[in-house]
Amino acid sequence: MAPLIETRSLSFSFGLTPIIKDLSLEVPAGSIYGFLGPNGAGKSTTIKLLLGLLRPRDQRVFLFAHELNRHRISILRRTGNLIESPAVYGHLTARENLRFLEVLVPFGKNRIDEVLELVGLSHAADKKVKQFSMGMKQRLGIAKALYHDPELLILDEPVSGLDPQGIREMRKLFLRLKDEGKTLFVSSHLLDEIEKTCTHLGVIKEGRLVYQGLLTDLQASTRRVVHLKTNNPEGVFAIAVDHKCSYRKNEATVSVDIENDDAFNKLLQAIVQANIKVFDIEREGPSLEEIFIDLTNT
Repeated sequence: MAPLIETRSLSFSFGLTPIIKDLSLEVPAGSIYGFLGPNGAGKSTTIKLLLGLLRPRDQRVFLFAHELNRHRISILRRTGNLIESPAVYGHLTARENLRFLEVLVPFGKNRIDEVLELVGLSHAADKKVKQFSMGMKQRLGIAKALYHDPELLILDEPVSGLDPQGIREMRKLFLRLKDEGKTLFVSSHLLDEIEKTCTHLGVIKEGRLVYQGLLTDLQASTRRVVHLKTNNPEGVFAIAVDHKCSYRKNEATVSVDIENDDAFNKLLQAIVQANIKVFDIEREGPSLEEIFIDLTNT
């Protein structure tokens, strides 16, 4: 199956300054794809290229298996987006802001009420947007992106300005949309939220991808510490040495440094074959923040 979003060796420059370099994104349908990178890495430029707000020289951007420049209108009908700060009319109410979308997609009052409820703005539907907090405006921006029931959502910092409760509500909403079969492409600096919601990850540095794939695969491939409570610490030490793993003994456990899931599986098999009893196992891995810093600092 073709990726829902695909870029093929995409490059883009502002004048003589290259911003995006040989970028090949593959976003599977039905995924929540986290798009990460340091400031200035090219995230916002990439998002604008995906929406046709910027145009590369070559036709290398594909959504729904169609080239963007040739099929832009039909593609955008199936796509919702929130780019940077939401575009809203402050002198109008939340409900009135959504009524403007009736010109494009006449769903009516029921859909307006539905999306306002989805983003937690039902209580403020008839309040002037100029009285909204930044977080409430962000919610309204997401409501506008959802109004025409798109198959794909492209969201740039979607939880910016939300309080912890609001972030939690948006997390639940994103997971619900995924369960409904929608695809989400999310750029965010909140790595903890990316770790809680995303199935796939793309990490960009200086315009180039440094990682793309399943989040679980990235986590599985990183070094972690395994704490083992056992009846034979000396036996575990010997096995750790055989497997070229560093180790240390704490009060009640043996801690072994593990390279990846495969190394952990081999170590555990050797311990079982040696008839060493293991009463408890606790794995301590790096956070996504630590992995991200390691990827983008090298």
